[in-house]
Amino acid sequence: MPAIIPAFGLGTFRLKGQTAIDSVRNGLDLGYRLVDTAQIYGNEAEVGQAIAESGVPRREIFITTKIWTDNLGGDKLIPSLKQSLTRLRTAQVDLTLIHWPSPGNVVPVIEFMEALHEAKALELTRLIGISNFTIALMHEAIAAVGAAEIATNQIELHPYLQNRKVAAYAQQHGIHVTSYMTLAYGKVLNDPVIHKIAEAHGDTPAQIVLAWAMQLGHAVIPSSTKRTNLESNRKAPQLRLSEAEMAQIATLDRHERLTNPAGLAPVWD
Repeated sequence: MPAIIPAFGLGTFRLKGQTAIDSVRNGLDLGYRLVDTAQIYGNEAEVGQAIAESGVPRREIFITTKIWTDNLGGDKLIPSLKQSLTRLRTAQVDLTLIHWPSPGNVVPVIEFMEALHEAKALELTRLIGISNFTIALMHEAIAAVGAAEIATNQIELHPYLQNRKVAAYAQQHGIHVTSYMTLAYGKVLNDPVIHKIAEAHGDTPAQIVLAWAMQLGHAVIPSSTKRTNLESNRKAPQLRLSEAEMAQIATLDRHERLTNPAGLAPVWD
């Protein structure tokens, strides 16, 4: 199995039923080897089916899932992860994340991080990490289990929300950053700066944005229901942007957050 988190993977957010199966099957067929899902997505069983039927050896696939807030309690986390493993048809996932911090701190960070750490000790997951954690929450998570135990913080990060403070804090502590919503629901694909760079390279805007995030050192997990888009996105890791082009994209940051669910989101940095 891959020892580290692959820089490029396949997201499955919002994909349901046969659509999820087809997307994962197409992705694996095209060479994707990281598949990202979550308990709340309601598609772990479909992801598991697609992987089982793909013909790709399990050891070659990096599977990420995420613990939902209802399951953060110390007595709930591990049983819920075991249910995820059953749905995913595997004895162990490669990475398990806390999807969101506990709303209102009902379950303290130390409680769910210690439970997640125990899940790793039980070999239910190879790596553990966090998602949607602010600097203050990362500090608590580090205090609970140590920075070396936290493989990644998966956060919304795209040209319009570059999340530099959080990314810098994570990187200072050796915590990898995984960018989700890297294309900002497609909003950044119409940006004139992105278009100009894409035209200069003869590539698509999506390829440019994904390459930008990876060049910053982040992992990306774009999703698509279209095989042609999956195939096109797959070329992004081979692209290299100039320092001037990276600087141009850096100017696009306007702190435009697209994921901010009331009652769930923390107080952002």
